[in-house]
Amino acid sequence: MHRPIQARINLGALESNLRVARRTTSARLMSIIKANGYGHGMLRVAEVLSASDGFALLDIQDAVQLREAGFRQEILLLEGFFGAEDLALVAEYHLACVIHSAGQIAALDAYPKNGSLDVWLKVNSGMNRLGFAPNEVAQAMEQLRRHRAVREITLMTHFANADEERGVAEPLALFNGIAAPYRVARSLANSAALLRYPETHGDWVRPGVMLYGASPFAPGGGEGLSAQQLGLQPAMTLSSRIIAVQELRAGDEVGYGALFRAEHSMRIGIVACGYADGYPRHAPNGTPILVDGQRAQTLGRVSMDMLYADLSKLPQAGVGSAVTLWGDGLPIEEVARAAGTISYELMCALTARVPVVV
Repeated sequence: MHRPIQARINLGALESNLRVARRTTSARLMSIIKANGYGHGMLRVAEVLSASDGFALLDIQDAVQLREAGFRQEILLLEGFFGAEDLALVAEYHLACVIHSAGQIAALDAYPKNGSLDVWLKVNSGMNRLGFAPNEVAQAMEQLRRHRAVREITLMTHFANADEERGVAEPLALFNGIAAPYRVARSLANSAALLRYPETHGDWVRPGVMLYGASPFAPGGGEGLSAQQLGLQPAMTLSSRIIAVQELRAGDEVGYGALFRAEHSMRIGIVACGYADGYPRHAPNGTPILVDGQRAQTLGRVSMDMLYADLSKLPQAGVGSAVTLWGDGLPIEEVARAAGTISYELMCALTARVPVVV
């Protein structure tokens, strides 16, 4: 028999979440499928989300794989190309590129075709990660407009606080002022902005985490809306089983570092899931899980291959009991919040040794 852990991908949920995005806006949808489709499988996700107007990712080899699988939508490289040597593949496979630096503009001279490259000029509106500073945009735009390789230009930015109370007012005003002189397409909205700020929708929106069924809003930030409130369905359920049970006495300690000490007699279940599967090692005592569909919590420190479940209130649970780590019945953002992280990280951290089933 195989180790009981698995990640189940709900294809219908992916389709449903795309429909939510589609109902929210009249803009074109650039679905974000980077990081192996947020851990869900890039090609699998692209097939299910094939009604998208475009796909965005990072790695040029992933983009080539999409083209060779038959996808004809616009495919955008979110960090653009990393050297002039990439441009032959960009041209051959008709890829669009984010341009975020003067060095990339200079490297465009190596592009092998005239008038066939679509570029997305990135404006740094306060994220201070990638993009041209506001006072650099006019020169970059002029260079791209005059460049023999460039066909269409889209102006884009990325919001740092669309999911937070602070919102997007300042960077939106800055971007709109920069974009005002240009009659080009615009792209601003990630999942949070798409759901919260219709004034950011522009011509292209870039939904990411919402497509996979997680809320982009942290509780206490923005509306704090849950995935269920937003009409989103979890696309990934990580599940396993209890493989052993221990009876503790008062004073017994649990796991590496003895982070939990029993105050009274109790039962704990050993679950076949650990940080080598992608479950966060730093998840503290009390992180929620489901055992046989009932609420329970973790105890002690997560180890490489196992973690501990409190069975004190579940007398019927034992070896073989089903455990849900996140997903159907247990929102991933709730687990992420308890572990001091975000749902994106949990999805992307799923390791190759976990079987994925659909």
